[in-house]
Amino acid sequence: MSAGDPGDDSPLLPEAVEAGTPGLLAHRQPITTPGSWDFFFLSRSQNLALGAALLFGCYSAVLIPAYFPLKKAIFNDPRPKNLVLFNRSASLLSDPCRPRWCLNRLKRLPCSEGLLDIPVFVQQDVPSSWDLPPPLGLRGSEEHLALALASLPQLGLPPSLRGEGGCRRCVVVGNGGVLHGSHLGAHIDQYDVIIRMNNAPVSGFERDAGSRTTVRLLYPEGAPHSGNEYRETTTVALVVFKSLDLDWLISVVTRRPLGFWSKLWFWREVVEDIPLTRESFRILHPEIIRRTGQVLQRYTLTRGKMVPTLGASAVVMALQVCDQVSLAGFGYDMQHPQSQLHYYEAVPMDAMKAQVVHDIGAEKLFLRDLVAAGATTDLTGAL
Repeated sequence: MSAGDPGDDSPLLPEAVEAGTPGLLAHRQPITTPGSWDFFFLSRSQNLALGAALLFGCYSAVLIPAYFPLKKAIFNDPRPKNLVLFNRSASLLSDPCRPRWCLNRLKRLPCSEGLLDIPVFVQQDVPSSWDLPPPLGLRGSEEHLALALASLPQLGLPPSLRGEGGCRRCVVVGNGGVLHGSHLGAHIDQYDVIIRMNNAPVSGFERDAGSRTTVRLLYPEGAPHSGNEYRETTTVALVVFKSLDLDWLISVVTRRPLGFWSKLWFWREVVEDIPLTRESFRILHPEIIRRTGQVLQRYTLTRGKMVPTLGASAVVMALQVCDQVSLAGFGYDMQHPQSQLHYYEAVPMDAMKAQVVHDIGAEKLFLRDLVAAGATTDLTGAL
């Protein structure tokens, strides 16, 4: 309908009145006599307009947060927000690396046995069947796994994680807002191994988060879309949550696009191109996730198969390949609900209450025990 057309309840144009159509005019005028309910109802066009507006509003509330970046945090403080932690981090790097330091300290914990000798990446010599489905195992995904492994030219530990160069310092960079304003970026870049999770950005956040990445753990929906985030990345390790994740890996490695119907099963749009060579991809061994979940059972009242966050799993992975392990950006401060949840966006801490998959409290107790035992060092002081 053009802007000049009358609506369903509009009076006729003057031309129609002059043409002698009084009956039609009377019929189209709204009934507003006392006691008539028609006065309180919207017309058909108004109902359609209101319904369309409500539908658009509902879709926007659901889809806009998933497909558009949230407001970024603003960096405007020229000094570290915690000078004591900053100086302690610098002092730690000035000391010589101590071989097997974290393993020796790890033995002080009752749960240490479950954290030792865990395979890091899936290789060809894996069992043909798995006890549990993803992410705690690979039961039901054997065919997808075989095809994915066949597409990877190299398996096992990459050179950066083999320890051939002697003692290695590692840092696991969490996504917590406590990293914002830390000025630890230059310190983080000095570590031998730098582990990050999902789409936590480095581009534009180098001052606090550093610029290098040795291993980025991710699942398809969490993979960064910007090619800049892979510029200083050595290895991308897929964390399998469903069989389709392995198909996505095959697509990315072989440059063959996923089918239309396959894409529909992801809960958000996934990246189709990662600018790294085929040798750069691995599959995280689900035993890392399973053992981390088993250890977390000691710290929670919830029973059942615990699904840990990628952050906690990354720490357990670091314990397998590093002599000294530091943590940056870990620890959620739920006592201050309006504080910054992530270092890269202005989302309040209170948003964590909406998630029901992970036991954040249990993970904090676990990581705090690792720090207390000396197996890891907390660079940002939120544990």
